[in-house]
Amino acid sequence: MRTRVEGPGVPRTRSTCFGARNGGYRLLVDNRSEISEFLTSRRARVRPQDSGLPAHDHRRRVPGLKREEVALLAGVSVDYYARLERGQLGGVSDSVLDAIADALKLDEAERQHLRDLAAAAAAPERKLRTRTPRAPTLRPSVLALLKGMTDVPAYVRNARADILAANDLCVALYDGIIDPQGAPLNLARFVFLDGRSHGFFLDWDEVADGTVGALRAEAGRNPLDKSLTDLIGELTARSHPFATKWAQHNVRLHRTATKRLHNSIVGDIELTGDALELPGDGLTIVAYTAQPGSAAEEKLALLGSWQHSKATTKT
Repeated sequence: MRTRVEGPGVPRTRSTCFGARNGGYRLLVDNRSEISEFLTSRRARVRPQDSGLPAHDHRRRVPGLKREEVALLAGVSVDYYARLERGQLGGVSDSVLDAIADALKLDEAERQHLRDLAAAAAAPERKLRTRTPRAPTLRPSVLALLKGMTDVPAYVRNARADILAANDLCVALYDGIIDPQGAPLNLARFVFLDGRSHGFFLDWDEVADGTVGALRAEAGRNPLDKSLTDLIGELTARSHPFATKWAQHNVRLHRTATKRLHNSIVGDIELTGDALELPGDGLTIVAYTAQPGSAAEEKLALLGSWQHSKATTKT
C-alpha cells in the first residue's frame, strides 16, 4: 500500500503516501512498496544468533538478518528472495510464504498479513475492487444480543473501528464518549485525535499500538476499501503519533486483551476485553468482563446500579 501525505512533520516511507483532495485524504495503493517495507522491517528485527547464525560479523552492515541469510533459512535462492522483497509476491506458493514467515519469525497476525499481501499482489485491481466490503448492517438479533448483556459492557464495531451500537452499561463505562443518539464513534479517531483518550485509556500507548496494528491488518485484507484508506490518510496527516506507528508496519489480531480504563463514577477499572467475530456480518462484538471476586467486579456492579438508577430517574 503506497501512501503520500502533503504536510509538514509527517514521517514518510515509500509505502506511506497520501494526497489531499477536496478537503479530505486519499490513499494511493502501492502493494509492492507495502510488501517491500513489511519484509524489510521484519528482517531487520531478527537477530542472527536467534536463527543459529554467527552473531558477530565485521561485514554486517544492516540490523538483523541479511537477505542471503533469509534466503538460506527459507530454502530459496538469494535472487528469488530479493524479488520477493521488491514486492513481487504474486503467485508465490503457500509453502514458500510459510518458509519466509518461519525465517522471519512472524507471529500469527504477521503470517496472515503476509498471505493477505500476497493475495492482493496476485489479484487484478478490478477483482480487488469487487472485494471492497459493503457497509455492514446491524441485524435486530445482534442488537437484541447486546441489550440482553445487562451485566457486561459490550459494543459492536466494524472493521474500520466504528462503534455502531453499544449497550447501556458500555455507554456508562465509556463515560460520555459514546453518544447513542449521535454518529458512530470511530475508535481510531478517538484514540489519536481526541485528547480525552489519554485520560480514559490508562495504557494509552498500548491501545494506540493495537489500534494501528488492527488497521494495518485490515488494510492488507482490503487495500481498496475507500472508507478505510480515507481514515488512514486522515490519521496520518493529522496525528504524528499515528504516522510514526503506521510506518513501523506492525500488525495485530484483536481477540482478548486487558484494558485499564478510567471512569468518573467508579475510578480506575481493569477489565478483560474479548472480541467475538460475526464473520457473515463483517462485524465484531467486544465485551468487557471483570475477574470474579475482584475489585473490578464490584466497580462494574456499582456502575450498573448507577446506570439503572439514572435510567429509572429519566423515566
